[in-house]
Amino acid sequence: MEYPWIGLIVGVLGVSLAGYFYYWVKRQEEGVEEARRIAKYIREGAQAFLRREYKTLAVYLVVMFIVLFVVGYIFSKYGLDFRSSITFIFGGILSAIAGYFGMSAATIANVRTTTALKEGIPKGLKVAFTGGAVMGLSVASLGLIGVSTAYIVFSHETQKLAAILFGFSFGASSIALFARVGGGIYTKAADVGADIVGKVEVGIPEDDPRNPAVIADNVGDNVGDVAGMGADLYESYVGSIIATIAIGIALGLKEYAEYAILVASMGLIASIVGILITANYRGDNVFKALNMGSITSVVLTAVLSGIVAYLILPKVAVSDIITGSQIVMTWNRTFMSLILGLVAGVVIGFVTQYYTSDQYRPTQEVAKAATTGPATDILAGMSVGMMSTLIPMITIALAMIVSYKLVGIYGISIAAVGMLSTLAMTMSMDAYGPIADNAAGIAEMARVGEDIRERAENLDAVGNTTAAIGKGFAIGSAALTALAFFANYSKYIASENIAVTNPSIVAGVFLGALMPFIFSSMAIRAVQRAAMEMVNEIRRQFREIPGILEGKETPDYSRCVDISTKAALREMILPTVSAILAPILVGVIPALGKEAVGGFIIGATASGFLLAVYMANAGGSWDNAKKYIEKGNLGGKGSDTHKASVVGDTVGDPLKDTAGPSLNILIKLMSIVALLFAPIFL
Repeated sequence: MEYPWIGLIVGVLGVSLAGYFYYWVKRQEEGVEEARRIAKYIREGAQAFLRREYKTLAVYLVVMFIVLFVVGYIFSKYGLDFRSSITFIFGGILSAIAGYFGMSAATIANVRTTTALKEGIPKGLKVAFTGGAVMGLSVASLGLIGVSTAYIVFSHETQKLAAILFGFSFGASSIALFARVGGGIYTKAADVGADIVGKVEVGIPEDDPRNPAVIADNVGDNVGDVAGMGADLYESYVGSIIATIAIGIALGLKEYAEYAILVASMGLIASIVGILITANYRGDNVFKALNMGSITSVVLTAVLSGIVAYLILPKVAVSDIITGSQIVMTWNRTFMSLILGLVAGVVIGFVTQYYTSDQYRPTQEVAKAATTGPATDILAGMSVGMMSTLIPMITIALAMIVSYKLVGIYGISIAAVGMLSTLAMTMSMDAYGPIADNAAGIAEMARVGEDIRERAENLDAVGNTTAAIGKGFAIGSAALTALAFFANYSKYIASENIAVTNPSIVAGVFLGALMPFIFSSMAIRAVQRAAMEMVNEIRRQFREIPGILEGKETPDYSRCVDISTKAALREMILPTVSAILAPILVGVIPALGKEAVGGFIIGATASGFLLAVYMANAGGSWDNAKKYIEKGNLGGKGSDTHKASVVGDTVGDPLKDTAGPSLNILIKLMSIVALLFAPIFL
């Protein structure tokens, strides 16, 4: 059997299990009428937004399909291929399917988690995590099916296989950036508006049904943190596999190219074991349950991937595709590079947990800073975010250096595959968070009991940290994958031109380093504009419908949902299109050209990685500092300390959920665009 067929079979197994989990969750008890009514609002709002977003994306997919087809046909003799347009559509559609399926599971799991918490935390964890596992398994399985299928169909095109597969990655990255930016704007416009007016101005609790933005806020958890994050990690996953395949093809080593698919297959099998362990945990320590599943997945992936490497990878000497120096490729050197990626992912995950969890000192210090006002709270969170970049950057740098020393640029790309090989488990943990958050919101709005609300808050607090860990994985892998894409791009640049003495390279580095800041500015500004509109609408409803605060009249939830939806669809266009056009413009401007594009990729990767880690961890720390205070520490809910922490959390929202997590997609999308259009730059 050809190795890619194993990937296809394992992917089908994963999708089948996701389907089983979906129907298992659906069979669980929904609960009281009020909880069901609120859950229906959330589900219908999320599905309505996703349908409207996908209509916009369908237009983009069709237009870009035509562009890739025409450009690929015209420039076919220079290395482009019109069939990349086919894989582009394939990659985009599978990403959309994974997002919709996973979000559907999340919106049926939320109310069922609330009801399950009546029986205790273990049952609530099982429902919430199983709902999240639908997303995790869908993303990893569909990604594996897509790459394996594209490889099998076009494997006879040895010379152009890489160019064809890059289309798949481009489709996945495009959808991911639209989904991440659009979902992030939606959720944060609602969240910021609800917090500013509800918590700070009016003084009502979080998820209070009297807040007109409460439904939009809960809808946003699903479209941003489930569908958006799923598309994000999907494109990271397939991007790392395709980059490794391309390098294997460039080296002329079929076994090494296909090993990436096998590693992803072993990782999916290992993740299924980890998911089952976590879902069936019977204790109250949620962190322990998630860590047990995660560690099991990593260890089992390492063992299985090592066995596969020993069985199929030959010892061979080849020339490095960048420097031309001789490299000895062996199974054990390749396996060590893979382990470096796995270890780097674990390190980044635990560092993220340390800096963002309220169980550790950094976030507790941010909470203490809130006792003297919002300014000191914000300063403390900024400091934590900046300091949190140290260990991840050193970890990634060491992984790059050592893996390159072992098996050249292939080592760096296989390390990225290793880091993301347990994606199904990582994404399950990530998607579990918004489900728990929604469950807590439904418990509050439906007034199902303080004990259930407290249990839901327990799940939600852990979910905030798992979401931060998921972002850390995605950001870390982005740096490795982008460098692997750069290695593929470097084939178009003469080796002697890759030097800091070349002004085009230096100019490209500065332009690339600038791009994440411009992109983040547009994303944060979009949230700010949408949030202002949301704040004015909430104030209007409180002013014109006085019975809302007394609980005598129902707010106009649909109006706030509509504001978030329109803002997200309107504002997501410019940042995404600019990311696609930027590397093309650098490449075609005569004063810059192909060398500048190489520098552009490097500059964007370095600044984008640091900025993404900073924003994600600062935002996570502000969020959990607020929750630490809400547990009764430092004055508890309603105190001046709590109000100050709400301001910090509000500042951090667009950083951690819109701009920050979008940056890892940005640097890979720009890298893949540079690769696809490189022949034109010549």
